[in-house]
Amino acid sequence: MSMFKRLSHQVSYDLMVFRRNPAATFFTLILPLIFLFIFTSIFGNETLNNGAKVATLYVPGILSLALISATTVNLAITMVGRRERGMLKRVRGTPIPPWVFVVSQGIAGFVLSVLMTIIITFIGWLVFEVSFNWETIPALLISLIIGAACFSAMGLGLTSIIPSEDAAPAVTNAIMLPLYFISDVFIPAEQIPDSIGTVANIFPIKHQARALQDHYNPFIDGVTWPWEHWLVILAWGAFGLLVTLKSFRWTPQR
Repeated sequence: MSMFKRLSHQVSYDLMVFRRNPAATFFTLILPLIFLFIFTSIFGNETLNNGAKVATLYVPGILSLALISATTVNLAITMVGRRERGMLKRVRGTPIPPWVFVVSQGIAGFVLSVLMTIIITFIGWLVFEVSFNWETIPALLISLIIGAACFSAMGLGLTSIIPSEDAAPAVTNAIMLPLYFISDVFIPAEQIPDSIGTVANIFPIKHQARALQDHYNPFIDGVTWPWEHWLVILAWGAFGLLVTLKSFRWTPQR
């Protein structure tokens, strides 16, 4: 069997496993939509300094949350569970090359991210009257590809500091939830103190949200290419990859 077929089969299997996991489905697909309705319904009609509604920020912000849930959060929790149950150890004994198993996780995350982009964009347009700039689809796809790949690498790297399956949700959420609040996901940047915004600039979540915002900004014509945000995300992705290569474990730690 060719490497491409092995990879496609593994991606199909990973998506099937995801579909059969109620918790992963809820936190990746349903919870972002709940947040979208809650925050946009409460704050969406407020006006930003540029004249746009706050809803134009919540749609890409929640989309960023969905992408990160499908990659970093899902992978960190799922892979630690597989590791501690001995499933990753058994994978090493199969004909599947390790790189196929790992790369398929990122591709599955990208597929889920595209699905959530379609759903969230449609709901944003239908319910909250948030427009989408169709000319920016190429830039949007690049943002999703970079985001899915880099946040997947960060999720795999994160497994190295999680000691057990029970600790995985707590550790992951303890890291992610505070960053969501300061990174243009739950609260617009202009409502966040400058000192906190400066801290948020260090981390990739804010840059992922910013990379997606222009696609929904009604005052921007044509295509914008958020190179500076992509570079920060890529830098964090490279860091996550290095940590993964150095510290990822295939055997149970307990």
